[in-house]
This record gives sequence, C-alpha cells and structure tokens, in this order.
Amino acid sequence: MVLPSGFTVPPLLYLLGLLAATLLVGGALVRERPAVTSRTVLAFAPWMALGSTLYVCYQLGVVPAIVAPLVSAPAVYLTTFACMGAVWLAARRTAAPRRVLAGVGLLGISLPVAVAVRYGTTHGTLTPAWPLAGLLVALLLTGVCWAGLRRLRVEDARVVEGAGALAVLGHALDGVTTAVGVDLLGFGEQTPLSRLVMEFAGTLPTASVLGVGWLFVLVKLAVAVGVVLLLADYVRDAPAQGYLLLAFVAAVGLGPGAHNLLLFTVASA
Repeated sequence: MVLPSGFTVPPLLYLLGLLAATLLVGGALVRERPAVTSRTVLAFAPWMALGSTLYVCYQLGVVPAIVAPLVSAPAVYLTTFACMGAVWLAARRTAAPRRVLAGVGLLGISLPVAVAVRYGTTHGTLTPAWPLAGLLVALLLTGVCWAGLRRLRVEDARVVEGAGALAVLGHALDGVTTAVGVDLLGFGEQTPLSRLVMEFAGTLPTASVLGVGWLFVLVKLAVAVGVVLLLADYVRDAPAQGYLLLAFVAAVGLGPGAHNLLLFTVASA
C-alpha cells in the first residue's frame, strides 16, 4: 500500500457526478489550451491548499453531510480540480485572468480555514504556536535552498522562476510540519513511504536528540530541489507542459503541508 490511510470512495452517485464534472472541465481546458507560465502556477497555489483545508474540515466532522463525500480523500482532489478548472476557464474571459484565478482561490480557502479555526476555538484545541514556527522554518529553508540554486545553477533557477520556488516551498512545508507533528505534537504519519523514512531515522543515534522528522525534511528538500532542476530543461523545451509538471510537483508538497499546518493548529493528537 502506497496511499495514506483514510482514503474512501464516495457513494456511486457522487462518484459519477464528480467524474463527469472532472472530465467536462478537463476536456474544456484541453480544447482551449490556456497559456501556462510561472505566474499561472503561482495563481494555482491557493487552490493547492484549498483541497487540503477542506479535507481538514471533513476530518473534524464540520462539513454538512450532503457535501461531505465530495471533500473526503481522494475525492476532494477531483472536487478542487473541477472548481479550479471552471474558475480558470471563466477567468480567461476577464482582463486579469491570473489575478481572478488566485483571488477566487484565496476567497475559497478563507471559508474552511475560518470554520476550522472556530472549531479549535470552541473545543479548546487551538494551538498555533508550533505550526506557525514550522511555517517560519519552512520559509527559511526554502530561502536557503533557493538562494543556493540561484547561485550555483543560475540559468536553471531563472527558467523555472517562481514556480520552482513554490515547489521547493511546498515540500519544505510538508517536511517541516510533518516533523513538528510527529516529534513535538504526538501525531502519527499516515503515508507509508514517509513512515519508513522516519522509522529509519528512529534507528539512528541522533533519534534521542533530534527526533525522527529531521531526516524526512532533508529527503523532501533534496527530492524537491532535484526534481526542479530536472524539469528546468523541460520548461525550456516545452514551457506549458513543463510548468504544469512543476505545478503538480508543488501541489504534491503544498497540499499536505497546508493540511498539516491547519490540522495541527486546530486539533490535538
């Protein structure tokens, strides 16, 4: 098993409707082929976190029953894609499509965050200190990695631009928040591959001092930087496809990172 625990399949009617919406929006995007640049990938960022924050609300049990199957995992990823794609298509008819796409995403994410924070406040489980410290560490590590890339691989960093930095940030946030959750807050890791890395770290002499999350952080950063560098040539040759791949890489990190950040802020282990 390579998927996290907690994944469920929604009821058949929900599943069919969700698949139909995904195919409809995906087909429209393929036909229209909207331009994809580094700034487009940055406009996707709120949507990458939106699905994760919706899933946090599902885990907290504060989602209305009628829509809950759409924000369970992995259905929430299709739900978010269908909504984002529809907004993207509509935004292309405006004077500032990237701003509209990002703005609607930010407005969308504000609702589940507000609901989750209210839950934490009501239940006395709102503890933002460690998660926010993790966010600051992730930003610091991203800055260090990106400064190194811009110094050692100038052309590659220039090509991937902000999309590459977002990918590194996403995985830094995922790694650091996971380490905070496991080592400091008592949460368990659901993803088997991540758990294997931390189990190995637990066998090292440093485990009693540094915990087990530090190795996961290093692995995430190394993989993110390596993939960004590998994709730089692809972005040069096929910018649209290359930036879409960078967006996927960023989402794989930023989504879980945003999930950890919000869940650890509003819920106790």
